[in-house]
Amino acid sequence: MKAPLLVAAAKILTGVNVRWVNCQPNIRQRVYFANHTSHLDILVLWAALPSEIRAVTRPAAAKDYWEVGKIRSYLAREVLNAVLIERKKVSKRHNPIELLLHAMGGRYSLILFPEGTRSIGQEIGPFKSGLYYLTRRKPELELIPVYIENLNRILPKEEFLPVPILSSISFGPPLRVMQKETKAAFLERARNAVYGLKGS
Repeated sequence: MKAPLLVAAAKILTGVNVRWVNCQPNIRQRVYFANHTSHLDILVLWAALPSEIRAVTRPAAAKDYWEVGKIRSYLAREVLNAVLIERKKVSKRHNPIELLLHAMGGRYSLILFPEGTRSIGQEIGPFKSGLYYLTRRKPELELIPVYIENLNRILPKEEFLPVPILSSISFGPPLRVMQKETKAAFLERARNAVYGLKGS
């Protein structure tokens, strides 16, 4: 499946309504960070971006999930150009921050899900520290909060057949880490920025 067909299928399946709230699409390097409720999140968020931005935006995805089976592996590597992250054997040698920085280079933006795993219900789980360390290493990045709504109802956890329900994706205003901001304070501010887009 090629990218245009996948984008069309994702939009038709989810009926996604895309909103840019005090933020405009831009080709510059960014990190789009979102709540995570469904395996559809990666596909639909990526598909929601304008084509010229989508072409230079790489989702960070769990290697243990996206390498299982020929279809997932093909989509991750050949269509989404995903950065596959090892979740179970993180070490200095297999540091995901280094992998993400290398994958970005001077050109690519990223899609991240800082909760690290799918949440249940409407709550957004605590953010893991990767977003903080990434932007400390590359402080010129714009961090764009994204709130994804209803995708968990379209493809609930442990289900395989999607249910047609309208969904929405809201992109919010850019954030940056403040000069003396602690990790905990930044991660809470970033989480609140995502949650604050609910219903926008």
